[in-house]
Amino acid sequence: MTATDDTLFDGRLVCSQHKNGYRFSVDAVLAAHFCRPNEKDRILDLGCGCGVIGLILCYRYPGVQVTGLELQPLLARLARTNVSANHFQNRFMVLEGDLREIREFMQPESFDLVVSNPPYRRSGSGRINRRDECAIARHELTADPESIARAASFCVKNRGTVVCIYPAERLATLVAAMLRQRLVPKRVQPVYSYPDDDRARLVLVESVKNGGEGICLQPPFYIYQYSHAPNTPEMAEFYRE
Repeated sequence: MTATDDTLFDGRLVCSQHKNGYRFSVDAVLAAHFCRPNEKDRILDLGCGCGVIGLILCYRYPGVQVTGLELQPLLARLARTNVSANHFQNRFMVLEGDLREIREFMQPESFDLVVSNPPYRRSGSGRINRRDECAIARHELTADPESIARAASFCVKNRGTVVCIYPAERLATLVAAMLRQRLVPKRVQPVYSYPDDDRARLVLVESVKNGGEGICLQPPFYIYQYSHAPNTPEMAEFYRE
């Protein structure tokens, strides 16, 4: 499959993507920057796609170790190519597998931080080609909030952190799934496309396994200055060195 090269951080990070397949969006960049790992944390990216979240984390935090789990073979292969292209082979490992069978790939409570940019759309919404790379990445054909929360809870250590980005209108679904797996939301940030929007488009959620009461609702984050305008300075900063 033909791939194109994209860059972040003023060209210092290269990320190849399938030209006609699934391509990462601003959501993955937001999720990566919402993570707050410690210096030597072990990080798991559930459904890593081309590996962009792990690449950003490796670049920003030179001491972390990242594992990406990806179901689709071509995307897993692409992620490994991106790891090699950025010389992160010693800190970023990509595994091919189904997160619903997480016990076959991971040891329990073996990660300090788990992050996921999961499929957003319900499996019955719209026409779907189940063999399409984009369909699997965007629709809940192989991963839904319940299975993602279950896998994250199994892998993250007690009092470890789980970060997820999800449509704001489905926040209740995500939180309910997390709570059933003892993942307690501790930090939430709504994401708006524009400052004059009347409702958030996305929501970033940081949960703690077996966390106590108390939640921090962060100020809104805006992606664009206004319709058809460049990114806000805050968003643009995520792409720069």
